[in-house]
Amino acid sequence: MAASSSGLSTNISEIKNKFRRTSAFIKIQREKKKQRRSERKRREKEREALGDNAPPKAIPKTIENCREFDETTVEPNDEEVLVDEQGDELSSYFRRESCPKVLITTTYKVTSRTRKFCHDLSEMLPNSRFVKRNGLLLKKLVAIAKGKEFTDLIVINEDNKQPNGLLLIHLPEGPTYHFKLSTIRLHSEIKGAHDIGAHHPEVVLNRFSTRIGRRVGRAFAALFPHDPNFVGRRVATFHNQRDFIFFRHHRYIFRNNEKVGLQELGPRFTLKLRSIQKGTFDTETGEYEWVHKRHEMETSRRKFFL
Repeated sequence: MAASSSGLSTNISEIKNKFRRTSAFIKIQREKKKQRRSERKRREKEREALGDNAPPKAIPKTIENCREFDETTVEPNDEEVLVDEQGDELSSYFRRESCPKVLITTTYKVTSRTRKFCHDLSEMLPNSRFVKRNGLLLKKLVAIAKGKEFTDLIVINEDNKQPNGLLLIHLPEGPTYHFKLSTIRLHSEIKGAHDIGAHHPEVVLNRFSTRIGRRVGRAFAALFPHDPNFVGRRVATFHNQRDFIFFRHHRYIFRNNEKVGLQELGPRFTLKLRSIQKGTFDTETGEYEWVHKRHEMETSRRKFFL
């Protein structure tokens, strides 16, 4: 490590004593932070002195804006992609030929927290229903859901008494999406959360820019009715950042003619795509469109797939 102006050792790894080594590292970090602060103040003074002639501020580098180019990135009006989407399994929803009807269930023998999460999902998703699994095989459950004209089936998995997976099956012909589920906050755990209400929410999909990303975003959109009730002021947001999909559910409140506030309603959770399977769920003969293979695919921190 480089030497600091305080005269500390140039290489703290040479310090044998662990306590002294940690103390030296902290001192070096403080000195660097102090130098960065003074340099920032110097640049601000220069900008004030130059006024309109000051150079533009540098854009900080982040993993997000240094993302590696993906050849499957889709432009907004890509004709080839639009033609493909007009004939996919979700096209009937976007042609307004079907209205979403969602069935929500769990794996076997889940805890009360998972059931509460499913209840929150059913409150958030219009025209949805939560039912207990009651020992039914998933293939049997899919057949029952098809017979009752449900358009989607959501199955919440549990491990160590915590919800940890979400299976989204679009009916009647698929596809099936498998997500890792994490960082859950129930409606009851969010401070100041009010009743969700029955109004249809607006849906916001952010940063689903690749072919796989658009496929996932369309699946989320197809869970909600076509026309939101703007009078309800509800917004459901799926925000993709570094292939993590953050879900937030808010109601916007007009403070006055200029200011708008947000009231979180819940639930809150994060998803990470594990696989996309053609057709409905089938562990034996199912064909996969896309599978996340961590050690093969995550070769760079700046490469993302959605």
